[in-house]
Amino acid sequence: MNKLLIPLASLLSGLALLVVGTGLLFAAIGAQAGNAKFSGLVTGLVMSAYFAGFVYGTYACPAIIRRVGHIRAFAAMASIASAIPMFHALWTNAIAWGVLRFVAGVCLVGLYIVVESWLNVVATTAQRGKVFAAYMAVSGVSMAMGQWLILVGDRFGFVPFALVSILFSFALIPITLTPVAEPEAMETPKFVLKELIYISPIGVIGTVGSGLLGGAFYSLGHVFGQGVGFSEAGIATFMAATILGGAAFQWPVGHLSDKNDRRWVLFWVCALCAGVAGLGFYLAREFEASLIVLGIIYGGLSFTVYGLSVAHVNDLIDPAKVLEVTSGLLLLYGFGSTLGPTLAGGVMDLFGPEALMLYFAIVLAFLAASVWFFAKSKYIHPSRTSQKTDYVVMGSGSQAVLQMDPRRPDFEHSRPAKPLVDPGR
Repeated sequence: MNKLLIPLASLLSGLALLVVGTGLLFAAIGAQAGNAKFSGLVTGLVMSAYFAGFVYGTYACPAIIRRVGHIRAFAAMASIASAIPMFHALWTNAIAWGVLRFVAGVCLVGLYIVVESWLNVVATTAQRGKVFAAYMAVSGVSMAMGQWLILVGDRFGFVPFALVSILFSFALIPITLTPVAEPEAMETPKFVLKELIYISPIGVIGTVGSGLLGGAFYSLGHVFGQGVGFSEAGIATFMAATILGGAAFQWPVGHLSDKNDRRWVLFWVCALCAGVAGLGFYLAREFEASLIVLGIIYGGLSFTVYGLSVAHVNDLIDPAKVLEVTSGLLLLYGFGSTLGPTLAGGVMDLFGPEALMLYFAIVLAFLAASVWFFAKSKYIHPSRTSQKTDYVVMGSGSQAVLQMDPRRPDFEHSRPAKPLVDPGR
């Protein structure tokens, strides 16, 4: 255990700095886009470019890593990622920002793949569940911390972008100095939509819907807060409270779904969350404190939609296919995240900034109706087993972290044993 703690702490601390910087960059771009009077649609397109880069990088980065190795690929992508925030500060132009967001998405998913691959080397079979849980907890808390950092200095000036660059640069120190063996290069993920729909239309719709919600929230939450008149601290608190609410509700909602029909748990989560979002739309301009409370409830419910959808699909498949199917669902989440900011931005242009909550309510109502329809039709895939898998907290990292998914029964045979520390480094 002592041998695990040092490399694990180093990798997770570096990951935390990356995620804090990512959260702060979302907030800084949202704040400055609002200050520059970008329309909701334009801001949404700029933010969608990040998720498009993230999806593209999921395919492109494994090939780069195989060609030059994990260390060189990590150094190159980290250098670019650290420089990109400074370019945002040089000029305010939607097209330029869109290009920068796309490149940032490619680089960051590459960094996540490398860090998560090293975590796979560190985690033994018996410890993978705990390492996976620690990874998800660090990611959630770090993203929330990034929202509050926007309060440091002038949020409309150079300071936020400089802080992001510093955080990305400092993230390299613990990661590059960690003595971990070189991981195996990842294969480019396979994606077959037809097979996923055949396995579970509920899982596919829920995963895409979760991406539509998550992408819009992270991209336009700050614009929403500015538009409805929140204070600077109020915006940061609303964003952070929603993210932390999502982390806090994962276990009780997941435990409930383990004990009951997961489809109906997903239905009620979507239906209740749609009601919360609708109430938020009604209260947005008048009650800042109430919105923060609603944000906790909204995050607690909406952030479980992805995990419930993935868990439902895993209930229906051969356990040996967990990694392949979950990787496909992660890409679907990315597609939804790419589309979400643009759709939500258009809705905000039509009905005002508070309409972000209306957009959430519409997406969630559609999800609830879809789950109800397929659940009532009693659609059950033939390969469904009588043994349900456990709910596992899911996030939007790269496919590399899915190697640690504790639902994988073949984990100990999925890669050759390697020493924890590489003597050659």
